[in-house]
Amino acid sequence: MINSDDSGYSGKGIGVCVLDTGIYSHIDFTGRIRAFHDFIGHRIQPYDDNSHGTHVCGIIGGDGRASQGRIRGVAPGCELIMLKVLDRMGNGRKEDVLRAFQWILENRRYYGIRVVNISVGTTCRTFEDHKVLIDGVERLWDEGLVVVAAAGNQGPGPGSVTAPGSSRKIITVGSSDLLTGRTAISGRGPTFECICKPDLVAPGNHILSCASGPDNGYGVKSGTSMSTPLVSGAAALMLEKNPELTNVQIKMKLKECARDLGLPKNQQGWGELDLGHLMRSV
Repeated sequence: MINSDDSGYSGKGIGVCVLDTGIYSHIDFTGRIRAFHDFIGHRIQPYDDNSHGTHVCGIIGGDGRASQGRIRGVAPGCELIMLKVLDRMGNGRKEDVLRAFQWILENRRYYGIRVVNISVGTTCRTFEDHKVLIDGVERLWDEGLVVVAAAGNQGPGPGSVTAPGSSRKIITVGSSDLLTGRTAISGRGPTFECICKPDLVAPGNHILSCASGPDNGYGVKSGTSMSTPLVSGAAALMLEKNPELTNVQIKMKLKECARDLGLPKNQQGWGELDLGHLMRSV
């Protein structure tokens, strides 16, 4: 896992909203699960019947308490707002995702939401389904939120970036270590609208992070779902250092500071996340 950099910033107080399978009250999140809303089972207390969401949240903001600081997320001081839109099998409905988008618009100020992490993607059956998801996620972006979404694991064919990551406005993340060879599953562009995607890449293969369960343990997962929260955590660090940054400015700084891997733009975007360089630029 990419830990927070050495600049002294931890994302403290920055609200990161995660759309996923839920969140387990892992000791590494103590006191920082700011809100939990369940669009699937309508339960009140935080839970995660799949562990995917807990893993994603650990990459964003686990503080490493259960591992004596060895396994930490990028922004271990951030506040986590979990919207459960996926069931125990990791499946979800477009309608629940759209309801979650509306919830964010209605509650963003109350919970201090600045960043939205969407490690969720779908290959839409119709253009209309695709457009509805894109329109929904772009409303969040147009309201000033930093929206970070996975490129999906449908690669390596062209045009394999999933929605809503195929939006031209938001920040779309692929996996830098799942771009070539037998594990080349990271989604790549161009999109329906012939937009070059992803925007950038970050490590996503065999990432160690928080797991659901009373032992407060850790587990390994792979995919662009694991790359995306690295960028969301980086955005939280940037916003703690300079709260005046806009989502467009953050996107441009990610572009300027990415490490070119020498691959085609529709594979790597601008290049790989370089957290140290990024934080020095803020």
